Amino acid sequence: MNPTPSQTVGPFFGYALPFPRGGEIAAGAGALTVHGHVFDGAGQPIPDALLEFWQADPAGGRGGAPGTLRRDPVNGAILGRHGLDFTGFGRVPTDADGHWTLRTRPPGGRPYIAVAVFARGLLHHLYTRIYLRGDVADPLLDRLTPERRRTLVATEERPGVLRFDIRIQGDEEHEETVFLDFS
Repeated sequence: MNPTPSQTVGPFFGYALPFPRGGEIAAGAGALTVHGHVFDGAGQPIPDALLEFWQADPAGGRGGAPGTLRRDPVNGAILGRHGLDFTGFGRVPTDADGHWTLRTRPPGGRPYIAVAVFARGLLHHLYTRIYLRGDVADPLLDRLTPERRRTLVATEERPGVLRFDIRIQGDEEHEETVFLDFS
């Protein structure tokens, strides 16, 4: 029997899944930048992870805008997003230092951005959330200890720029990010 894709471990994500400007869910006035690193259990950055983001638009809608990718009319290659419509979806690879960046607007109706993490060594992707503020009432956050809750809340570096690191496993110094089980 041949292994299925979820049984195959390897850094395959950079081949066809990322697309130009995949981290620009929304640009322009009112946009904020969320960025961070993905770390493995030894605290080392993961240079070949892929993150997918889903979120509500500023009014709380979850429909997004399909068809925002532009293609080259000659060869059909993806040129990137046209940058005009809010899509609600982003896909970002980490760079050589394990860093990623997302440009978006704060979600309405839900205080978080949903994230799926794909990385080498993971047989199944992981789900987590990025809460833009820690002072919100939320059923998930309310069930967590303060230490675990902190792993889901982005830190403001300066106005309009938030940092959110993802730790696949924790150590004595840093807690593992809280991951959700949808089984």
